[in-house]
Amino acid sequence: MSDLGKTPLYDLHVELGAKMVPFAGYEMPVQYKLGVMKEHLHTREKAGLFDVSHMGQVILRHEGGYGPVAQAMEGLVPVSLLPLGEKRQRYGFFTNDDGGILDDLMMTNRGDHMLVVVNAACKEADIAHMKAGLDGVEVAEQRDRALLALQGPAAEEVLEPVAPGCDIMKFMDTGIFNSDFGELWVSRSGYTGEDGYEISVHATHAEALARHLLAHDAVEPIGLGARDSLRLEGGLCLYGHDIDEATSPVEGNLAWAIQKVRRSGGDRAGGFPGAERILNELDEGTPRLRVGLAPEGRAPMREGVQLFADEEGGEPVGHVTSGAFGPTVGAPVSMGYVPAELSRPGARLFGEVRGKRLPVRVAELPFVPANFKR
Repeated sequence: MSDLGKTPLYDLHVELGAKMVPFAGYEMPVQYKLGVMKEHLHTREKAGLFDVSHMGQVILRHEGGYGPVAQAMEGLVPVSLLPLGEKRQRYGFFTNDDGGILDDLMMTNRGDHMLVVVNAACKEADIAHMKAGLDGVEVAEQRDRALLALQGPAAEEVLEPVAPGCDIMKFMDTGIFNSDFGELWVSRSGYTGEDGYEISVHATHAEALARHLLAHDAVEPIGLGARDSLRLEGGLCLYGHDIDEATSPVEGNLAWAIQKVRRSGGDRAGGFPGAERILNELDEGTPRLRVGLAPEGRAPMREGVQLFADEEGGEPVGHVTSGAFGPTVGAPVSMGYVPAELSRPGARLFGEVRGKRLPVRVAELPFVPANFKR
């Protein structure tokens, strides 16, 4: 794994007994001593600390301030950014000319500039995409900062003494806090379905901050394994699995992230790559959709499992893109793509697992209700 990157918390992960695995070009902890099941449940009950420093943090600046940056970014994403309030964050995605998703990302209005957080595996391509597509905008990756995610119902109690005032933040609020660990860029968000924060900290202070947070009785270190089962129960997409360059936002059931103003008839409709396909699918529908899937037995249906309309015979009608045992649900949970006419909750399909077709029902997403502070 010598060619893989290491985050500023690598030595701490090893000291804590993490099992390290290659992930998105980095050596990352997949689990610690508690194990995936207990790490998952601990995050739901108290607070889990995740290292997400492998993700890309990028600052976009224009001499005219936030407005020209937002206007330029609206040429790359089908999301309304111009009216986004200062210190507010919004989810979106880069699209290609065919209407597929290049990556999903978070964008923040920081007053006179924009902060963008992108996925680790896509960040080099994303940065090149922004440099090529944002005329007059300076695109600067923040390579000297780490990113931690503190997630769970105790997160506010843990972080408030470190960043006084973070308790009044609502879901998708952001702020900059001076602390004993330098300047912290905090957003009240995450990717577990739980209340919590993502905390950007200078790399030189990252380990000290992580140790301080872990010293709290409510906090345990959590690896990629539990992060995956948490986001799956939350119905959240994993790029490269549930969405990709061939999947449109409408197929991915992400139409909620495209505001009316960018849709047909809106004041700033279209103008982003793939607009013709995406706007048509918003108006007319799409042949397939991402759905939740609840296997009826105890066997998880994982990525790649083919879905059939009948117990015997016929061609596959869909496939699973993510699947695992859901510790909070207490049963297997999956997501996948099915024909639109079979996407209603309760529809019964069959997933082929080790040569046997097992029953699975289309389920409402999320499997576990979000616990965000609104």
